[in-house]
Amino acid sequence: MKIGFSGLGRMGGNMVARLLENGQEVVVLNRSPEPVEQAVVLGAEAAQDYKDLINKLDPVIVWLMLPEDVTDEHFNKVLPLMPKGSILIDGGNSNFNNSVKRAKIAAEHGVNFMDVGTSGGILGRTAGYAMMVGGDENSAKKLAPIFDSLAPKNGWGRFGPAGSGHYVKMVHNAIEYGMMESLVEGYRLIKESSFPGIDLAKVAGVWQQGSIVESLLNRMALQALTKNPALGGIEGVVAESGEARWGLETAKELGIPMPSIQAAFDVRLASQKGEVTYATRLLAAMRNEFGGHALNPTDPNRSEAEKG
Repeated sequence: MKIGFSGLGRMGGNMVARLLENGQEVVVLNRSPEPVEQAVVLGAEAAQDYKDLINKLDPVIVWLMLPEDVTDEHFNKVLPLMPKGSILIDGGNSNFNNSVKRAKIAAEHGVNFMDVGTSGGILGRTAGYAMMVGGDENSAKKLAPIFDSLAPKNGWGRFGPAGSGHYVKMVHNAIEYGMMESLVEGYRLIKESSFPGIDLAKVAGVWQQGSIVESLLNRMALQALTKNPALGGIEGVVAESGEARWGLETAKELGIPMPSIQAAFDVRLASQKGEVTYATRLLAAMRNEFGGHALNPTDPNRSEAEKG
């Protein structure tokens, strides 16, 4: 299957590579040329703009993998160029309410809009991506070869109409906040205990062998603690992507208390005001391990790649 792909950032570039490695054809478009050149080396075809991208596709299937703050701009550029019956996918971290709106607008143009919440970070190229799909069922079936190439076995599912994919992903990320916060608080409790010198990487390694908290996230803690046991050079400021915020707002509308996720969210906000600890430094290190997120997001000298 051939697909057009716009947005070759940390996730998008690796997703294109995985598609190509699994026999799919990909036409790529990106603001900066370097990621396009890298994708072409792997076998992708480059497009100059959205008109060129669409002209290279039959049928027309376009995947947007962009930050939420620019998704509307690109959605409005590409949609009028797409023929009726084509499929437009948003795989970024978009607010599900915006996905519902975009689906209605796309339908007015005769285009099927699919929202795909995508999880896997920079590990997904080899491990595969978990994909939470919303939108038309027939379109989801048509896209199965793409999803099968990107996901591990049984790693994707359609959950309902447009918006449901990003809704499920929003909840996933909110849960992630709470899980990560629990882990880093626990490691801090050991580090600052009355038993000085406990090797936290060793603790993480033991916990990763059959304990109840064994997990991908704990493996990220293990990797971070092995590389940098003292977490030197990490300021401990932790960004928030928006997903947990949206989840908490939605929970409030539904009257559902979310105390653990709220507390985890508040820790991140407090870190941005200077309330940093060993736990927030480890949290930043874990985010870097699985997502390539900047270790020091407030550093004005960090690279464009770190900024994402």
